[in-house]
Amino acid sequence: MKLSKLINAEIDSLLEQTSRSFYITLRVLPEGIRAQIGLLYLLARAADTIADSEEGSIDERLRALDEYDRRVKGDSETLPNLSNLAGLQSNPAEAKLLNQISLPISALDQFAEADKVRLRECLGIIIGGQTLDLQRFGGAAEGKPVPLADENELDDYTYRVAGSVGEFWTHMSLEHLFETDAETREKLFETGVRFGKALQLINILRDIPEDLALGRCYIPEPVLAEHGLKPGDLLDSRNMEKFRPLFGSYIDKAESHLDAAVEYIGLLPHRQFRLRGACMLPVLIGQRTLILLRSANVLDGENRVKVLRPEIKQLKNQTIRAILFRGKSQRLLNKNRSS
Repeated sequence: MKLSKLINAEIDSLLEQTSRSFYITLRVLPEGIRAQIGLLYLLARAADTIADSEEGSIDERLRALDEYDRRVKGDSETLPNLSNLAGLQSNPAEAKLLNQISLPISALDQFAEADKVRLRECLGIIIGGQTLDLQRFGGAAEGKPVPLADENELDDYTYRVAGSVGEFWTHMSLEHLFETDAETREKLFETGVRFGKALQLINILRDIPEDLALGRCYIPEPVLAEHGLKPGDLLDSRNMEKFRPLFGSYIDKAESHLDAAVEYIGLLPHRQFRLRGACMLPVLIGQRTLILLRSANVLDGENRVKVLRPEIKQLKNQTIRAILFRGKSQRLLNKNRSS
């Protein structure tokens, strides 16, 4: 099944190989916005791969991000040479994406000008967040992760790399799928941003050991200090019980954002079955992830919290059954909250 006539088979193959569970969401999306969302994901995934490369100097990655950003925006005709970074990737799909980056970049020209503007705007915000990440954490020494300075930095980061996607998703939906009144429109953008923030904060909470290994601590230093902790303490899984009250407060925050995502889904027209289904599945997976995180020792990097494929399939089937009936979707989403 191709994502769109605007997305060719090669790009669709890249999406399927790199997006894993998100590809399920892409396949469900209505035709009117499927290609735009898919291409944004692929372009953002390439930027993320550049930024998160475990090898390659900080300067090299910052330069590659800047060249990539300028090429996508149309400020430069030169494609960045990503072959060196591609050769350093342990994930074959990500290496392939970097080697074939000309495909998604050239696909931008197939869209209407308004969509291109939105795509470039959102991708620029995402790349800005990834650039800040490299600048903040680039000097981290092994065993001494660098923390964020405060809660504002954490909120800004979750907006840049994911909340902005909620805005883009909402723009595409309103421009291509349905119209609504000014009050609902404003509420959709507000809750759409929180939808994206929820998913990113869940990723942060789940990936603490992996990020610490890269020198990144997304838990702000002052908040850690209030609980008698330093960033380096999170490298020791035996400190989980001391960390748990603070960790639980971030789970509560993620769940509050997910509640806004549930509200977002409730604002969508009932007839938009595919759109509501595509929104529901990541919320259900996020809710299930939070349930698992509440009782897990997240500092134990050997036992990473993950919703397994059979359960994802079950959630997908529940979503399909629920979206057809008014009220059933909301009941399913409310039932799956972690607290």
